[in-house]
Amino acid sequence: MKIIRTSEGFEITGFAWNRNKYNYRKFTRQEDEISGQRTYNVDSKKIPSVTTILSATKSKEDMEGLQRWRDRVGEAEAKRIMIEASTRGTEMHYVLENYIEGKGYINLSEKGNKARLMAHKIVENLGALEIVYGSEVSLYYEELYAGATDLVGVHGNKPTIIDFKQANKLKKREYVEDYYYQIAAYALAHERYHGPINKGLICICTKDLQYQEFMLDQDDLNRYKDKWINRVEQFNRGML
Repeated sequence: MKIIRTSEGFEITGFAWNRNKYNYRKFTRQEDEISGQRTYNVDSKKIPSVTTILSATKSKEDMEGLQRWRDRVGEAEAKRIMIEASTRGTEMHYVLENYIEGKGYINLSEKGNKARLMAHKIVENLGALEIVYGSEVSLYYEELYAGATDLVGVHGNKPTIIDFKQANKLKKREYVEDYYYQIAAYALAHERYHGPINKGLICICTKDLQYQEFMLDQDDLNRYKDKWINRVEQFNRGML
């Protein structure tokens, strides 16, 4: 893959689009201001998001670890860090979405420049991407959950779910397990209504432009699908 500069911004080349492979639907979403829970509008129903289920079913150890971090840095600083990371991640995703769609886009603000360089670092490491079936693909599984993955296509000759992530620093595998759950949830939903997924890819770029990736093979996907179903069941028990 290669990044090229156009009169309207940047684009990427080196892969093919196949928009007719699957008939993806687009779902709107909303977030409750009080609970923070996100739902997707699927037909006439509000379906909980993958991230909402993961957040509501965190282990006691994960919750305690998050609280220790908040206590250590202070509530105000924790909020600032989270907002800054969310803003940076949103912009980075928007840059990548526009590049993949072949739309010219450039944001010359300081935050825009940082996000663009992070997006470029991810693109530089996506050389094995051959075909794109969809970008920002909405997916759902019956009335259980819904979400949106960044990319569905063929990577390294295998149909793949790809998610882009930003981070403040490099991650250990045990710190990104929720990303594995997300990929498995999207793969399960994609297979339910569209077609097979044989691989998952998590592409991470830190704010100081270090790239990192985690890959799920078929065995990983199968294992995390089972674990994800358990999280969904746990979430539904808590809603009773």
